[in-house]
Amino acid sequence: MSRARLAAPLVLALLTACSILPKAEAPHIYTLPAAPGARPASPAPVNWALRIVAPNAPRALDNSRIAVVPESNTITVYGGARWADTSPHLFRERLADAFRDTGRVAAISTDDSNLAADYELGGGLGAFQTEYVGGKPEVVIRYDAVLANTRKHQIVGSRRFEVHEPVDGKEVPRVVEAFGRAMDKVSADVAGWTLQTVPAK
Repeated sequence: MSRARLAAPLVLALLTACSILPKAEAPHIYTLPAAPGARPASPAPVNWALRIVAPNAPRALDNSRIAVVPESNTITVYGGARWADTSPHLFRERLADAFRDTGRVAAISTDDSNLAADYELGGGLGAFQTEYVGGKPEVVIRYDAVLANTRKHQIVGSRRFEVHEPVDGKEVPRVVEAFGRAMDKVSADVAGWTLQTVPAK
């Protein structure tokens, strides 16, 4: 019997085996939900430009995985789920949206562009994760904001913002919804603080 005839059944068997192997499922990609922005009826616009910088973050958060802390000193991720961008970039974009929603800052840019600005808002993202407290999950976001005058190379103010938002369930979609509510609170607080901290001209 020829080698070709001997090889044919082997090749057929390999192809059959490959067809029954489970296919890798594509991860679910989630955006960060946001409540509709409500602009003030008669906003008092400011006369300065603001640049918003993606915050620094530890390696466990500086990626597109959705982080969870099931117990103290242990951080992992939700399997089969990812953010549409890295956590620092999602955070930055939501901050920018919050400032636009105030209707007071017309000149807003991010560190993706090389545009001049009077003030820069940056800092560190110390937490952007789900944590289990007493067996119940809650979203924790902690941001150490630093506001600087770019023309004077001087820090104008700094402050820590922290939000704990309960999760209504343990499924990933419920976790994502809680992240959205937590970011609504953090971004509104940061925008309000910034508008109060920048000195009047």
